[in-house]
Amino acid sequence: MPDQAILNHAAQILAAIAADQRADTALRFYFEGHRYLQPPAKRLISHTVFVYFRWFSWLNPKDAPQKRLEHAMAMHERFLADPKSVKAETLAVRAVPAWLAAEMDLPHDYLRQLQRDPALWLRARPGQRDTLAKSLFACEPSDRAPDALRFTGVQDLFKTEQFKTGEFEIQDLASQLVGVAAAPVPGENWWDACAGEGGKTLHLCDLMKNKGVVWATDRNERRIDTLKRRAARAKLFNYRTDFWDGGSRLPTKAKFDGILLDAPCSGVGTWQRNPHARWTTTPEDVRELSVTQLALLNNLAGSLKPGGRLIYSVCTLTRSETTAVADAFAAAHPELEPLALAISPADAADPSRIFLWPHELNANGMFIAAWKKKK
Repeated sequence: MPDQAILNHAAQILAAIAADQRADTALRFYFEGHRYLQPPAKRLISHTVFVYFRWFSWLNPKDAPQKRLEHAMAMHERFLADPKSVKAETLAVRAVPAWLAAEMDLPHDYLRQLQRDPALWLRARPGQRDTLAKSLFACEPSDRAPDALRFTGVQDLFKTEQFKTGEFEIQDLASQLVGVAAAPVPGENWWDACAGEGGKTLHLCDLMKNKGVVWATDRNERRIDTLKRRAARAKLFNYRTDFWDGGSRLPTKAKFDGILLDAPCSGVGTWQRNPHARWTTTPEDVRELSVTQLALLNNLAGSLKPGGRLIYSVCTLTRSETTAVADAFAAAHPELEPLALAISPADAADPSRIFLWPHELNANGMFIAAWKKKK
């Protein structure tokens, strides 16, 4: 149980969040204004805030913030000691908002996974996983992705020499599986259409062994700048950047061997890592984003070469943003055919689509679908 000082810091952050601020943003701003706090204290404060939102529906809003935080931590510790101390039926109505049941299945194991602390995943440079694991010590490999390591230590990874020299990226396992599913080949021409800060772009570049080109586009200049810094640290140069707002006016007339659309989504698949979002995301967000996702797919589909592959991924599990979007897009594009994903199980009913569940991966939830342009 955290001491009173930690609870007081966490309570001040909750007050900032209540003033229409996201939890992760509030934490970042708070730590910038309290630079005297050491990394162990920051980790404990962040942990306390996130635990609060995992157990939010169990708390009495009339209690003082410190008392609510204390209650949440007590529930969390009891749950970790015995996950069955909270019935799955109770989790289904308290751990997630009521509207979610109409959008997706809620397996008991999934609900329990949401209440656990999230794993921290690293992506080693290709072929360097074992070497990195030995140098960082507290690492466990995954059998799902060839370069993935779960980090179980406590040191600040951003300050390690291995990070500074580009030996790894912090990247969730589900995100890594998107790159594995895309399976780019050295020398190909790829487009990462909504690249963000470049996690998947860098993975594509690495898989292509710095050969060929990955076009990385985003609508946010700050994200593109971050991507460039990350690429420089990783010594990856087979990419180029441009801006694209997602509209019908494309950034290039080039045709691509592969396109990755990691589309903006509701982020339901990240609710274990970002529990505050459970209580701010709405069904309207899901509906609006599904329209955006389909529009993005339609706008970029014409940029595939004959035989080119299109990978659609979203870190959500809602039907509106996954199978419904994929069905609507497939119906509108007879020039494309489903493409089996290398990461799909051998007995998959549809190997061109896969749901990655948090309780099966110990990582974020993700949906991936793939198509190939007919020759």
